[in-house]
Amino acid sequence: MTMAQAINSALHLAMDADSRVVVLGEDVADPIGGVLKITKGLSTKYGRDRVRATPIAETGIVGAAVGLALGGYKPVAEIMFMDFTAVCLDQILNHAAKLRYMSGGHTPVPLTIRTGVGTRRFGAQHSQNLEAWFMHTPGIKVVVPATAADAKGLLTACIADPDPCLFLEHFDLVFAEKGEVPVGAHQVPLGEAAIRRPGQDITVVAYGTQVRNALTAAEELAERGIAAEVIDLRTLVPLDMPTVLDSVERTGRAVVVHDAHTFCGPGAELAAQITEQLWGELQAPVLRLGAGPSPVPFADALDFHPCAADIVAAALKTIGQA
Repeated sequence: MTMAQAINSALHLAMDADSRVVVLGEDVADPIGGVLKITKGLSTKYGRDRVRATPIAETGIVGAAVGLALGGYKPVAEIMFMDFTAVCLDQILNHAAKLRYMSGGHTPVPLTIRTGVGTRRFGAQHSQNLEAWFMHTPGIKVVVPATAADAKGLLTACIADPDPCLFLEHFDLVFAEKGEVPVGAHQVPLGEAAIRRPGQDITVVAYGTQVRNALTAAEELAERGIAAEVIDLRTLVPLDMPTVLDSVERTGRAVVVHDAHTFCGPGAELAAQITEQLWGELQAPVLRLGAGPSPVPFADALDFHPCAADIVAAALKTIGQA
């Protein structure tokens, strides 16, 4: 399956298994089936009571979804671009993320928000990676699959979770090459990173589309006799630091890479925790790679997000071969 097909499969299975699962968002109903066709077929099978096409009103989409979650439903709300979550941050961060805490645990909010990130062809207001905003607020989980199988398994886990989950779908991965995906029920636990490639010389920590770049970089490093271990975080909250720390303790070196801005990005938290926990074990400072300090440019000619060559260069610098 492609990642799009895997997400569609997860939604079908979740709606089959539990009548409380509902989907809402702009154009999610047939015949459109979502801007990327990910919700294609859902309203035809489950009806427009459970698959609601909404007005162009992100505040209304998430506000209604929070109310549905408080009323015992398991809503899956689609916000077309992550940039548009800025419109409804109050509903997400001041309501969905905090209501369980404020009620002493009596009001869980089993809400899943699906949203698209990445790809520069939509310009500066439709291409941002803003996951660090949400990581900073306790009470919401942040999930970023890098493979089709994980997209299905992680989305299934999000829908089943009693807390709000933000599920990020990278546009460059949704229709990328197909991967093997379990046809039936499939769930990947939240908070468990995956080691995509073992190695003993340096650890490369990534998520989303940068996992692909990290694996490409590891191939090139292998040709130079350097064995890079590649970790796919899969979820940013909860963050699987034990897997990261175990790897870096063995390798003594780490590079953290993501599409989000480098300044105050998720890599800053990872680098800080690695340094605090493994100061005596590190053979070099932890390096961070991310986007530059500007809005996302539309022009492909402008170098903005890290690529495999950047990861190779950072690894060589860390090892002392630059």
